[in-house]
Amino acid sequence: MTLDFDRTDNQHRPPLGPLKGATTKPLIVTPTFVSRVDDTARGERPQDAGASKSRHGHEVHFPDWRPHALALEGEPNLAFEHWDEYWRKVHGPKFAWDEPGSSSALVLRYDQVHRIASGPSSAFPPPYRAMVDDDGRLPSDPEKRVPAYRRPRWDGFAYIAYAEEADIERTLGQEKFDKRIVADEQVAFRMVTREITREYILVPSERHRDPVSLVKIHMRAAGLSREEFQRRLLGEHASLVLAQPATREFVRRYAQLHNIGSTQKDPEGSRIDAVSVLSFACLNDVEDYLVSTDHRAIEASEAALTGEGSEWWTGINYSVINRLYPEMATELP
Repeated sequence: MTLDFDRTDNQHRPPLGPLKGATTKPLIVTPTFVSRVDDTARGERPQDAGASKSRHGHEVHFPDWRPHALALEGEPNLAFEHWDEYWRKVHGPKFAWDEPGSSSALVLRYDQVHRIASGPSSAFPPPYRAMVDDDGRLPSDPEKRVPAYRRPRWDGFAYIAYAEEADIERTLGQEKFDKRIVADEQVAFRMVTREITREYILVPSERHRDPVSLVKIHMRAAGLSREEFQRRLLGEHASLVLAQPATREFVRRYAQLHNIGSTQKDPEGSRIDAVSVLSFACLNDVEDYLVSTDHRAIEASEAALTGEGSEWWTGINYSVINRLYPEMATELP
């Protein structure tokens, strides 16, 4: 079999894809958070209407009762691996592909950030400690001491950037996206968010791709308006982050995404006030950053601003589309 390179997604990013001029203007980003299709009960994880499709094209309303009916993967032991592969290797190229009458040209950047369970998270932050008794010995009965797994709310997010808010509808309103990409989302995801954000790049990437992202989902603290929260996050908090030596040592990219609306009714995404995305060279750098003395001040600042529902986790970053290079810091208001 010969490979038709005209259909491959690497045509949409450097060094093969054509580039547009870099900008210091804030871009518009749809940070589409996703939860994967699996056999989790609906009471444990919400499900969009029409999602979790069966092989016959119908919603599997109770996937914990009928996991074998799921179109993506009917074997629960393979569900995570199959989903992770499908999102990157099947859904990503479908999104990038320009079928007759369609164009993704207005998408300036599309990264997939796949949450990785072995990476740092707010549910299990570093440093990781050996399980020892008072004498420093490891337990002889580890089967009785396995820590409970606390799964974050989301399994990843699609980081999709546009020059203008109107470009979202111009792109997603095309038949390809409205009919076929949405149908594909209903195969792969049980829920997606639809918020629209304004992107502020505080530390631009020196490359067009960075391998690891620390994703912080911010819900504002009680008593703060969204406007006040976003102003303080971009002002005093960002200044604190940038001033830390550990940030200069480890962080390759730092961006804030401020919620300004949604593309449709979005009860889950509308609760997110902002997202911080910090990029690193490797997972160990994320861990070293999080356990540094410098990061304690950052944690204290975040704790004063954020409230219930906030979470953070680490993901592997895949660049599907990138038309902007080099990246430049955003000119702040």
